[in-house]
Amino acid sequence: MWYFSWILGLGLACAFAILNAMWFEMREDNLASALPETADDKALQRAQVKSAPRGAR
Repeated sequence: MWYFSWILGLGLACAFAILNAMWFEMREDNLASALPETADDKALQRAQVKSAPRGAR
């Protein structure tokens, strides 16, 4: 029965790693959105919109 506890532990470790990565991505996005925008950021956004394909706007 050792294999049951081993596979259960492996599954839980993988689930924890996935949830941790998802939490880190959400936290990183929240921190980035909390920062004030600079003039360079706004210029970059305008350049990206202008260079986007016509149907993507």
